[in-house]
Amino acid sequence: MDQHHDNVEFSGGEPQIVANGGFSGLFPASSIIAYDFAASNSLPGTILLCDLQFTRDGQGFCESALALQNTTNVDDIDPKGQKTYNVNGQEIHGWFGLDYDGVYLFNNVTLNQNLFTRPPWWDGQMINMPQDVVAYFKTPPRFWLNVQYDSFYNQHRISPEDFILSSMVDIQPEFISSPEIGFLKSIGPKVKAAKTKLIFKFLGADVVEPTTKEKYSSLATKLSMIKSFASGIVVPKDYIWPSNNGYLQTAPTNLVLDAHKQGLEVYASFFANDDYLSYNYSYDPTREYLQYVDNSQFSVDGVLTDFPVTASATIGCLYQNKNASRTIKTLIISHDGASGEFPGSTDLAYQKAIDDGVDIIDCSVQLSKDGVAFCLTSADLTDSTTAASLFMDQATTIQEIQSDNGIFSFDLTWTEIQSLKPQIQNSFRDLIRNPQNKNKGRFVTLAEFLELAKTKAATGVLINIENTAYLASDKGLDIIEIVSTALSNATFDKQSTQKVLIQSDDSSVLLKFKDIPNYQRVLTIKKDISGTPAGLAQEVRKYADAINVIRRDIITSTDTFFTKNFTNIIPAMHAANVSVYVGVLKNEFQNLLLDYYSDPYVEIATLVDAHVDGLITDYPATANSYMRSPCHNKAAPYKISGVRPDIVDPPLPPVAKISTTDSASNTTSTGSTPTTTPAPKSSSSSATVTKAGVYIAAVVGHKD
Repeated sequence: MDQHHDNVEFSGGEPQIVANGGFSGLFPASSIIAYDFAASNSLPGTILLCDLQFTRDGQGFCESALALQNTTNVDDIDPKGQKTYNVNGQEIHGWFGLDYDGVYLFNNVTLNQNLFTRPPWWDGQMINMPQDVVAYFKTPPRFWLNVQYDSFYNQHRISPEDFILSSMVDIQPEFISSPEIGFLKSIGPKVKAAKTKLIFKFLGADVVEPTTKEKYSSLATKLSMIKSFASGIVVPKDYIWPSNNGYLQTAPTNLVLDAHKQGLEVYASFFANDDYLSYNYSYDPTREYLQYVDNSQFSVDGVLTDFPVTASATIGCLYQNKNASRTIKTLIISHDGASGEFPGSTDLAYQKAIDDGVDIIDCSVQLSKDGVAFCLTSADLTDSTTAASLFMDQATTIQEIQSDNGIFSFDLTWTEIQSLKPQIQNSFRDLIRNPQNKNKGRFVTLAEFLELAKTKAATGVLINIENTAYLASDKGLDIIEIVSTALSNATFDKQSTQKVLIQSDDSSVLLKFKDIPNYQRVLTIKKDISGTPAGLAQEVRKYADAINVIRRDIITSTDTFFTKNFTNIIPAMHAANVSVYVGVLKNEFQNLLLDYYSDPYVEIATLVDAHVDGLITDYPATANSYMRSPCHNKAAPYKISGVRPDIVDPPLPPVAKISTTDSASNTTSTGSTPTTTPAPKSSSSSATVTKAGVYIAAVVGHKD
C-alpha cells in the first residue's frame, strides 16, 4: 500500500504545519523514516521539528525526551546506566544522552515508539544528528530546532548555542524555539543575519521559567516583553481554548488576539489523533484543528502535531470550506441516527444525523409486547436503555436471537418501554461518547420516524427487520405486516421521491417486498464473506438489490492491524448489479487499522476509492465533511488518500505447476529503491524508504 499526495504549491496565508519529530504518530519520533514520511505525504512546506539533545562529548541529536528510556532501547543496551539529574529544580531519573559519547550512542542505541497505542514495527531506527536529517533531503527542508534544556546542558559544560552557531550552514534552521528566555536573548543577535525566527515556548501554566523565575501563566500576560526577543510563541492548545472535564469552555482566551496585536506569531502544540480529544470533537481530529484555525474569532499561525497528514488534510481540504457543495455521491447511511453523539435511534440522534448531512436515516424496527413498532438498535434493551435498573427480573436467554442474557422489547409493553431512558452506547471502554448526552432524547415509534423523514425531506429511509420467525411463532407478532402498513400509511409505497431501503438478514423477509418496485431490498451479511467465491453475487441477486457487509469483507487486515488486501466482493457484486453498503464506521481511533493513522477520513477515503455504494456510520458529520471536500482529484492542492493494499484477492485460479526457476524469478524486487535507513529490529515487518516517499511495503507475520 502507498500514500500519494499531489505536491502543488500553496499560496496565501494558510496556517503552518509543524511535524513534531516527523510523523511520530506512526514511526519512532525523530527517525529518518518519520521525517521522510512527513515531508513526502504532508502539504508542501511542512516544517520538520527536532528536539535537540546532547551526548557527553557535545554532539547534538534529535530526540523528543531528555531521559531516553521510553523512546529508545538504551535501558536494554546499558541496564545499569540509570542516573538521576536535577533539571530546573526537578529530580529526573533515567538514562541520559549526556552520559554517553556520540560514537557509542549512535552505534548502539536505537529509537523506539514510546506509546503503546502506536505500532512498534519500526522500532530500531537510528538516532540522527540534525545535520544528518537535513542532509537526507535533496532540497533542504524547512527545519525547526527546539532547545528544551539549555540551562541543564550548560551546567554540564555543553553549550547548545555554540553547537547551533557552528552548525548553522549545515542545518539552516528557519525556527529556533526554547522555553528559556535567557537562551533566546543570547542567541538572537547571533542568528539575526540568518533570518531565523526565534519562538518562545510556553510550558505548563504552573511551571517556573528558569531565567525569570516566573510561572509561564504569568509570562502569558507579558507579551510585549516576549516580543522584544522573539517573533512568535508556541503554547499548549489549552492556553488558547481551555477545557474542563473533557469539554471546551464556551469561549477562548484572548491569547491569540493579544499576541497578534504585539506582532507575535502563535503556534499551538500537542495535537495528536490518538489522544483523548474533547467531547466537542466527536473523535474527529480534523474538528480540533479547525477549532484553532477556522473559527470566527482568530486563527493560529501553525500547529505542532504528531500526525501532519491529518493536519494537511484539514488545512489543505477542509480549511475555510464549511459551505462547500457535495462532491462525492456515495450514500451516507446512519447507524441508529448519529449514535456517536446521542443515544441511538432517538429523536435527537435522527435530527443530528439529518443536520449533519446524512442521506439515509435508519430504523431497526423493534416491537413491544402490545405490538407497538419503534426504532432501536436491538430487541435486547440492556445496552441501549436503562432497562437493567428496572426490569432485571425480565431478563432471559433466547438462543434464536442471541446467546447472552437479555431484556427484550417484546416482553415489555410500550408504556413500560417509555418509562426507560435511552442510553448512549460506547464502543470502547476508554473512549467514552459524549457523557452530557448519555441519556438524552426519547424513543421514536416507526410512524414518528417516517413522519420525521418526510418532514425533513431526507433522501431516504432504511428499515431494518430482524427476528421475524421468532416474533411470529413465539410472540404472535407479524412484524412484516406492521412495517408494511406503516410504510403504506406514510405513502412511502406510492412515491419515488425518497428512497426506501428494506433491510434484513433473512432472504425470505426481502422476498415479501419484491413486488413493490420503489423499495430497494438490502441483505445484511453479518459473517465474514471475504473469501467467498464470486457465485455468491448471483445468489444474492435473487433476493436483494444490495448487501450490507462488515468492513473486513471489503478490506482484510493482518494480525498486526494493518490493511492487507482488497477482496473482490465489490467488483463481483457490481457485476451482478448489486450495490454494496459497508459499516459500521466509527471515529474512535481504536476502531481504525494502524495505517489509517488514527484518522477516520483515511478509512472513508479507502472505502470510497474501493467504490462502495454507501457508508453506514455512527458519525454522519465526518462522512459528510469528507464528501464535501474538494480534495478528490488530481487538480487539488492536496489529496485525502486512502490506503492502497498491495494485493487484490482475485477469483481463485486453477492449480498450476510452478517450476523452481519461475519461483525464483518471481521473488525479484518490485522496483522500490531502498536507502541506508536501517531495517526495523522485528523480523515481522519491513519498510522501504524512497526519496518519493515512504511506502509501507509489507507487514509480514500475518496469517492468510
